[in-house]
Formats: sequence, structure tokens, C-alpha cells
Amino acid sequence: MKYQVEIIINRPLTEVIQYFDSYEHLQKWQPGLQKVEHLEGIPGQKGAKTQLIYLENGRNVEMIETILNRNFPDIFTATYEAKGVYNEVENHFFAITPDTTKWVNHNVFQFSGVMKFIGFFMRTSFPKQTLKDMNFFKTYVESQ
Repeated sequence: MKYQVEIIINRPLTEVIQYFDSYEHLQKWQPGLQKVEHLEGIPGQKGAKTQLIYLENGRNVEMIETILNRNFPDIFTATYEAKGVYNEVENHFFAITPDTTKWVNHNVFQFSGVMKFIGFFMRTSFPKQTLKDMNFFKTYVESQ
């Protein structure tokens, strides 16, 4: 499954990148994020692996983030792997005006096991959830 979503953030590109490129800020705008644990590589850099633990519907969901490409503001690509789910996310940031930034987010999901079935029937909810998360980020950044 592939899709793209985008939003406009009413903050300068440099500010948006500053907040996006920080695990400290990640915990402030991602609901349910319980824990961030660096596993290997240089934190935040290409090749780094980080465990993210979320509380969703009363249970912990663990995923491993692996940074594939980090060249802000042009591109930030990472994979997110959880049980039965592989997600590659490519982010691009563009200055629209000196005080406005466009964030474009491309997603590719691959499912296995029972998640293949769930992913098929819930495929329309994935772009909606991504846009919801992006809007959490937008609200957080614009309130700073």
C-alpha cells in the first residue's frame, strides 16, 4: 500500500526542521509514545536504529526506526518495523514563504501474517492516521 499526504505549517522551514529532527520533541507531539531507546549507530543519523514504544488501545506496540536518508530539509527517510508491519516513510520539507513550510509525506506499507488481513480492510485509515499525526506536529510547532 502506498500513499502521500501533505500539510502546510505556519512556521519557518528552519524551525519546522528543528522540531522534527528531535526525539525530545517527538514525545511532545506523538500521542501514546511511551519510550524512545537508542539501539545503534549515531542517534538521529543515517543508519541509526531506535526502538519506539507506543501505548495503543491499552497495549504496547514496539517498533524499530532505522534512518535511511537524512538530508534536511530535502529528505528524511526511515523505516518503521513492527510485528507484521514494514513501513518506509519519506519526508520532504519546502519553504513556501519565509514563515510557511510545506511537509510532504510518502508512505509505503508492507504487511505480513494477520496484519496482511487487517491492513487490507483498514487501508483507508492509514492515510487518515498519518495526516492526524502530522496535524499534531503542526499544532505543536505552531504553538511554540
